[in-house]
Amino acid sequence: MLVDSHCHLNMLNLSEFDNNLDNVMLAAKDAGVTHFLCVSVTLEDHATLSKISQSYDNVSISTGLHPNELPQQPLDVERLASYAEHPKIVAIGETGLDYFRSEGDLAWQQERFCQHIEIAKKLKKPLIIHTREAKADTIEIMKREAADKASGVMHCFTEDWEMAKKALDLNFYISFSGIVTFKTAHILQDVAKKVPLDRMLVETDCPYLAPIPHRGKMNQPAYVKHVAEFIAQLRNTSFDAIAQATTENYFRLFNAQKS
Repeated sequence: MLVDSHCHLNMLNLSEFDNNLDNVMLAAKDAGVTHFLCVSVTLEDHATLSKISQSYDNVSISTGLHPNELPQQPLDVERLASYAEHPKIVAIGETGLDYFRSEGDLAWQQERFCQHIEIAKKLKKPLIIHTREAKADTIEIMKREAADKASGVMHCFTEDWEMAKKALDLNFYISFSGIVTFKTAHILQDVAKKVPLDRMLVETDCPYLAPIPHRGKMNQPAYVKHVAEFIAQLRNTSFDAIAQATTENYFRLFNAQKS
């Protein structure tokens, strides 16, 4: 049994699946994927994600505003908090800092990150954190705002062991995507060897970042199996051990209902 702990089912090009999300879910089931966390990037996603979660008992959802979305627009905190009360919402995010795709004074991005953390602590729901080229500021804000009280996951982790260790010390989990399978991802592969098994998740981040052997194609939840298989090889352990641990970790962190 596997969990795709971070996917964007609403962004998939369903033309490859006879325009039916059911076929995506069947392909995932055939690969042993039994639960999905469909993640928000804007508050406008809420209606669509809610509909998907109502259609599939094994889909949980989040609510949040991605750091690169709607640049400099203030976060509607009341709206976010209201959406977060939805029974299928198990996390706040994705949120965080991305200095790669945003330029100039990014105080607005930092403020939105802090607001997400505050709501997560208040509602006792874990955070989904996106970070890119913002290691120092991400960790500093997490420490200053006591993000450890909410816990959460560093999603699609691409940084080094030094940052992973700091995140682990703040009560966060580390999630690996298809990037870990890339031939050039030596630093990330070193992290995947070192992260404690009880603090690891796997994800696709589909439709992006398909793992080898599907790199360059549209990603889908079924492909999370390749991520787990690759990590098992890296750690010289069994696929079943990785699948069982990451699944147990997911349900422990997000307190999601098993279907």
